[in-house]
Amino acid sequence: MLTSFKSLVRKATDLFTPKNAQEYPLIIARSDHTLSRKNLSPNAVKVLYRLNKAGFDAFLVGGCIRDHLIDLTPKDFDVVTNATPEEVHALFSNSRLIGRRFRLVHVTFGREIIEVSTFRATASQDQKANTNDKQNDSARSAHGMILRDNIFGDIEQDAERRDFTFNALYYDISDFSIHDYCGGLEDIAAQQVRIIGDARLRYQEDPVRMLRAIRFAAKLGFEIEAETAAPIKEMAHLLDHIPPARLFEEVLKLLGSGNGVITYKLLREYGLFRYLFPETDELLVSKWHRNDIDPEKFILQGLINTDKRIAEGKTTAPYFLYAFLLWPKVLFRHEEFMAQGLPATPALHQAASLVLDNQVTATSIPRRFSTPMREIWDLQYRLPKRFGKRAYILEQHARFRAAFDFLLIREESGYESGNLGEWWQAFQDASEKQRRELITLADTKKSDDKGPRRRRPKRRSKSKTDNAKPRKEIDNE
Repeated sequence: MLTSFKSLVRKATDLFTPKNAQEYPLIIARSDHTLSRKNLSPNAVKVLYRLNKAGFDAFLVGGCIRDHLIDLTPKDFDVVTNATPEEVHALFSNSRLIGRRFRLVHVTFGREIIEVSTFRATASQDQKANTNDKQNDSARSAHGMILRDNIFGDIEQDAERRDFTFNALYYDISDFSIHDYCGGLEDIAAQQVRIIGDARLRYQEDPVRMLRAIRFAAKLGFEIEAETAAPIKEMAHLLDHIPPARLFEEVLKLLGSGNGVITYKLLREYGLFRYLFPETDELLVSKWHRNDIDPEKFILQGLINTDKRIAEGKTTAPYFLYAFLLWPKVLFRHEEFMAQGLPATPALHQAASLVLDNQVTATSIPRRFSTPMREIWDLQYRLPKRFGKRAYILEQHARFRAAFDFLLIREESGYESGNLGEWWQAFQDASEKQRRELITLADTKKSDDKGPRRRRPKRRSKSKTDNAKPRKEIDNE
């Protein structure tokens, strides 16, 4: 499909002379592109038509158009319009106004949400931080980061304030044409991620754009254009100013969407990973490892398995992703606390608490996720104990399956467990009789591993005469 797409781009750009090759928008008529209403969410089309019928301009924008043009299945369908959020909300009884930083409308159709935003203009740097005009509400931090952006404008202004060129593509429901305002079609054809405007200024406005550049490069298999990439390492520290709750969500998009391995490598390459997982990154940089774990291999194996699950249409829990990204540091701290004289279990609990407390300063972790993480870590020390009724009890644990998958990642990355993963797989698949045999086998192996038992010498019982003095001594007295 990319070959035919490149032909489309050449045809569109031929409308202009070389001198005016950067003149936009490029408008691609319905007859010259493959995007059809049948490729779109029916609910998104309903929203577009109702806005049009009410007298408003309405377009699909961004990712759904980009993904279709490169032969990916669009997942999200975002609508942009010249109607204000309040006007959109009044049109749809199944909608709600959300957001303070960016006022939006979510129109709900069962489980599907169509996000509708109003055309926005870019706030000038010297604009006052606060204004009483509710239709033009903007604020920036001392670092130049946009805190609120509710200045409404027209479609040209809206395109200029979007992050990357391929996200400034608009589908017009009135004539089914595609409008390209910033050269997104050419950048898709060239397979590159290019930011709109001055990269340094755009990253200063929203440092998360650096993470988005990485995510798109990994997801689409594109290169980051040179000027877009150049400031990232230098400006990576600006992520420290992003709320931890927002970065938590970004991590899930980055590493839990099926392109985790390449995303992780790019995050490390551009110096961004350290601002998401500072303690893990510190361990990786120090090259710390021990016989039961190589942190780099372990994390990569976890991401390989996660990518595979997603490719198979399975889900992955956020707590599992965070559990294997933080596990190497938990082991490091566990070792430290045991060296201080703490028993193994209390040392593990202390290590988990310290690692989680430090991590939430970078990315928040809701309690509904941190508790399962602790349980997975704790079960790594309980899974080897399979004797008597313990195997049955462990199998019924709410986190058993996650802990078992976690164990497999450890083994696949080099941990020698004595075929523990294989044993647990067999136990899950076995009949009751086979289960008892497996437990007996594990119990026998445990005894063999300890070596032959040493018998204590029998204590000779004392007789009444044992306390008597030897006769010779008596005679000599």
